[in-house]
Amino acid sequence: MAKTALAEQSKESKSKDLETVENKPNPLMGQVQGRYQEARGFLTDVRAEMRKVVTPSRKEVQATTTVVLATVFIFAFYFWVVDSIFTYGLAALMAKLVGPQ
Repeated sequence: MAKTALAEQSKESKSKDLETVENKPNPLMGQVQGRYQEARGFLTDVRAEMRKVVTPSRKEVQATTTVVLATVFIFAFYFWVVDSIFTYGLAALMAKLVGPQ
């Protein structure tokens, strides 16, 4: 009889321990669920934005490529002129200060 009472008592204490463990909120689980919800929301937003993306036509690509190439050549010419002016000016200044070499 004493053994049966002890067995029942230990079963009750184990079940109470399990109940308290199961009823306590797990902070780690909340963090995991929060991260999952954030990632899911992010991917939903990415999908919505990707639906807005439009592939340019061949004519648009050719036009923008032409503009970019023309701009590159214009800037290259501009920097070449400015560099030549500075090189000539520095050479003239050095010739006056140091003398011909």
